[in-house]
Amino acid sequence: MANSNIFFHSDLNSNTQFVVGLALCTLGAIASPEMARDLASEVERLIKSPNAYIKKKAALCAFRIIRRVPDLMEMFLPATRSLLTEKNHGVLITGVTLITEMCENSPDTLNHFKKIVPNLVRILKNLILAGYSPEHDVSGVSDPFLQVKILRLLRILGKNDAEASEAMNDILAQVATNTETSKNVGNTILYETVLSIMDIKSESSLRVLAINILGRFLLNNDKNIRYVALNTLLRTVHVDTSAVQRHRTTILECLKDPDVSIRRRAMELSFALINGQNIRAMMKELLSFLERSDAEFKAHCSSAMVLAAERYAPSSKWHLDTLFQVLLKAGNYLRDDTVSNTIQIVSAAPGERQAYASMRLWTSLERSALSADATEKQPLIQVAAWTIGEYGDMLVSEASNAISMVDDDGVDDFTRPTEEYVIDIYQKLLWSTQLSITTKEYLLLSLAKLSTRFTTRGGQDKIRVIIDTFGSHIHIELQQRGVELSQLYKQYAHLRPALLERMPPMEASTATERERDDSDTETEQPLTNIQTEQNPLLDLINGSELLANGDVEHTPIAPTNNNSNTNVTECVVRALERNGVLVELCAVRGGDTATLTMRARSHAASTISDFLFQAAVPRTFRLDMMSPSGTVLTPQGEITQVLKITNPSKTPLRLRIRVSYSIDGNPILEQAEVNSFPPDLFN
Repeated sequence: MANSNIFFHSDLNSNTQFVVGLALCTLGAIASPEMARDLASEVERLIKSPNAYIKKKAALCAFRIIRRVPDLMEMFLPATRSLLTEKNHGVLITGVTLITEMCENSPDTLNHFKKIVPNLVRILKNLILAGYSPEHDVSGVSDPFLQVKILRLLRILGKNDAEASEAMNDILAQVATNTETSKNVGNTILYETVLSIMDIKSESSLRVLAINILGRFLLNNDKNIRYVALNTLLRTVHVDTSAVQRHRTTILECLKDPDVSIRRRAMELSFALINGQNIRAMMKELLSFLERSDAEFKAHCSSAMVLAAERYAPSSKWHLDTLFQVLLKAGNYLRDDTVSNTIQIVSAAPGERQAYASMRLWTSLERSALSADATEKQPLIQVAAWTIGEYGDMLVSEASNAISMVDDDGVDDFTRPTEEYVIDIYQKLLWSTQLSITTKEYLLLSLAKLSTRFTTRGGQDKIRVIIDTFGSHIHIELQQRGVELSQLYKQYAHLRPALLERMPPMEASTATERERDDSDTETEQPLTNIQTEQNPLLDLINGSELLANGDVEHTPIAPTNNNSNTNVTECVVRALERNGVLVELCAVRGGDTATLTMRARSHAASTISDFLFQAAVPRTFRLDMMSPSGTVLTPQGEITQVLKITNPSKTPLRLRIRVSYSIDGNPILEQAEVNSFPPDLFN
């Protein structure tokens, strides 16, 4: 080490600038913390050199030294500030880079450099007003590299500082209006300008200008620019939603873009723009998108549409029509919870709306039975079967003629069926070899309920024959249901009307309640270190790990479409809470297999991007993870992901999780072990 330092001392004092420059580059690349401490004073001396070449190399070396040894930062402060008085662009750009690194890593240094905002504004103003300079010109723009560096530093200095922000408002407006947009180099500067405007405490008119720039980006032929615009709008939509709303038409057009990444961002941004005033128009466009979208979009899109419709529905009739359209267009790609949520909404609706729902769903059920696409719309059939089973008497009653069946588009395609025809349609579906066992369970129980809703003797007998047939079905679940329901016609006939009576309204939390930050229950949980030695969990997370002892709530819920057990309960475990991000795991009992739904919610001020949830279980378990609902978490937004865990040994569940995401471009990694699940989760 001593010999190395002597070597560097010699070269750093060479009379040849290129030898000094090479020594500085080498030192910055290979210096250990000890070497950096020994030679930092030499580097600081060279930053003050009158030679611009050496000064530039010394600043870059200081940049690398500070990254390795942050506590040497204070030594370089005086010399670094003097770099901004240089006229050489190379020295200026390295000086700005060095200051940026210091400000990002030290709040005290950030406050120290806030007084240089006027200097940066002056340099930037000279750049945009300067005439043609062959040495620095790129496609007609004067030194765009230096402009971008200054804009990034201004963004850091102006964040959460009204005084610094006010000092840079005018220059940001000048850059936004005077930069040439015909070339990508100009678009790069405009993009950095937009980010700076949206991050600082800028004036409202300046924010509108920034969002209008992004709106122009959406019209660009370059798909990369369109993607950047959508991504930035998604991150900033909460800052000025009304300004973004002006570009709603252009954003909706991006839903038709051939590029899958652009369609995904346009979809996420469209949902962020939905409100009570535009819900009808937005849902119409999103329904069209849902119908033609690829399979990878359908689950996320349909789930978000259900949530938006619940929150902003202008009327209960429109709400039901929209839900049924989502069921129809999403097909089998609907999430499991969408079926149960729709059933809950129908259950809690007024009587007239329940009759409307049964008649509207009957039309869809009839079409599915008479066409070849029944297998592609099984969630729709499940909801229709449940609804008709509960309210089938309203479906065939002549009193239903008084209920308007005109939907939101002004279409009335309902014809009141006879009891015998309804039973024929049920029989056709139950006899189908393509429908899943779960769907047939819905249909069989619905048919049994209709036996107490229908009044004709012929219909009653036909239902009994169909149910008796299932008593010898090859599938054990259907056979058991057939035998049990047949008993209701025999020794338990006197109990059949009471057992099959209409279910009471199901209670369901609203969209607002699901996303609301409940300060009474969301207290921070203790996190302690755990030992990783002899841990049977898969080696997903290495190093220091966290144990989240979350509170557990046990709440009865309605059966989902993949679990026929009527004694289903849900437990909610808080797994992690950091940086305004709350991760909960909602577990549903299911014998050997439990279904966990990860819900990530954000209460942070900024939009969170690149969200990734990972999990691992002991080797005796089996874990299957479905695709997440998205990767961008807006303020007060939610991302969900379904996990299916099989546990033949029925031992208590321990789950190790890792969550990574970015806030304002800063990557964050959190990890935890969750062992607060109830011991009878797999019983």
